[in-house]
This record gives sequence, C-alpha cells and structure tokens, in this order.
Amino acid sequence: MNTNHNMISSRNHQGDILDNDTLAAWIFLTPALILLGLFILFPIIYLFILSFTAGSFTSVGTYWVGLKNYTRLILNPDFWQVISNTLYFAIATVIPSLIIPLGLAALLNRSIPIRGILRTTYFLPSIVSLVAAGLGFRWIFQTDGPVNMLLTNMWGIEPAISWLGDTFWAMPVLIILSIWKQIGFNMVVFLAGLQTIPPSRYEAAELDGANGWQQFWYITLPGLRPTLVFVIVTTIIFTLRSFEQVYVMTGGGPLNSTNLLVFYIYQEAFAQFDFGYAAAGATILLAVTLILVYLQLRTWSE
Repeated sequence: MNTNHNMISSRNHQGDILDNDTLAAWIFLTPALILLGLFILFPIIYLFILSFTAGSFTSVGTYWVGLKNYTRLILNPDFWQVISNTLYFAIATVIPSLIIPLGLAALLNRSIPIRGILRTTYFLPSIVSLVAAGLGFRWIFQTDGPVNMLLTNMWGIEPAISWLGDTFWAMPVLIILSIWKQIGFNMVVFLAGLQTIPPSRYEAAELDGANGWQQFWYITLPGLRPTLVFVIVTTIIFTLRSFEQVYVMTGGGPLNSTNLLVFYIYQEAFAQFDFGYAAAGATILLAVTLILVYLQLRTWSE
C-alpha cells in the first residue's frame, strides 16, 4: 500500500511540475504571441477581407464586391505583364544569388591570404541601404555615367546605351543590383554552414581518391542541406518583395518593363487609391510566396 501511495504521489508531483512548466511557458510566450497576432496575423486577415471590397478610407467608406477585384486582376493585361516581369526578375536573381555566394564561401573557407578582408568586402553590400544603392547604380548606369564612359573609352562602343531608359536593358540593371545586394549575406550563411562539416570527411574522401567535384557533390551539398533551405527561402522572399530599387531607379518603366508586383500593388493602393484591388494583388503575392516556400521546404527536407 505504501509503495502504491508513493507512486501516486510521485505522479501527482510530476504532473504539478509539468503544469507549472506549461503555465510558465505560456506566460513567457504570451507577449510574443500578442505581437505576432497584432502585427502579422491581424494584417493578413484584414488584407484578405479588404480584397473583397471597393472604395476608400474616406467618409464614403468601403463596400463589398466579392470576387470582382480578382476578376479585374485576371482580365487586366498590365497585371499579367507585371507577373511576367516578376518571374523574369525572380529567376534571374535567385539562381545567381545562390551559385555565386556558394562559390565564394567555398573559396573563402580555405586558408588564403587576406581572407578576413575579402569576407568583409563581400559582406559590405548587404548592409548598404537599398535606396542608397539604387541611387548609386542609377548614377553609374546613366547615359553619361561611368559604365558608358568605360565602354566608349575602352571598346569604342557608341552611341551611349540608355540603360534605364531601354526596355531591354532596364531589367538587367535591376537584377545586377539585387544580386550585388544579396551576395554578401548569403555568402556568410554558406560560410557558417561549411564550417559545420567535419574536415575528417574531406580527408577520408581524398584518401579514397575523390576529386574536388566529387567532394563538393557528395559531402559539401548534403552537409549544407539545412543551410540551402534557409538561403533559398530568404532569397525568394527578398526577391519577391523587391520594391526600393524599382521605386528609386526606374519607377516601373520604361513602358512598364520593370514594374514588379510589389511596386504595382503600391501604385494601385497609393497612387490610384484602389485599395481593394491592391489588396487582391497583395493576397496573390502572399499566396505565391507561401506556396514557393512550402515547396522548397518539402523538396529539401525529404
């Protein structure tokens, strides 16, 4: 009887400890959950509701229109051009923003002279404001800017290229800026991931006769799987929400050729004051981002 009583008392004591731990966990989590609800969940829910309305935030107010805003999006040729621009921009930005930093990280993970200086130099662009970087790139690529002067003086290319005024060249300039901005951050993350791979694996592979490519494919990439997931997801999010470079450098032109989805939403909301239509576009952007992130997590976690 005493043994059973002691066991029951011990279980009750453990239950009290678990209850106390659970209560303490909820107490500490509550401030973060409140902030999460106020600044993330509530805006998302409000955005979704707003996408089914029309009107403005005036005395007239908004009114329910159902799926009319989504129908307008689907039937609007400008929207599909913006989607095409965004896909082109995203693909051309994300792939180099993964390959180049990975190569730099693999190089700077070795013992080479001035390694610390090179790491700092490559990381610096990631801490520069996108607005400041956009203004700098706009000056570099203007018609009488350094790029055209270099092309004329060294290779005799004339007339000067209107980089930001040409429907073909304007988007590549935005892509170059976005890649330049993202390289440093991704390189540092890849460096951190490379340093978690034990050197003994590479030593064993060398003894087995594996060359550099085989070591990279069978040791480095599998070892970087969690890091790759993080870098891919953050780069996709950074690319899809690109706004500052378009606003500062091109304003979506020329002829709507650099108008990305976030900038298009901004124009509809704060230039045309069509908040319901803009909310529908933002909802589509959110859905596309979540789907892409989910697919990446599923693909790389298997």
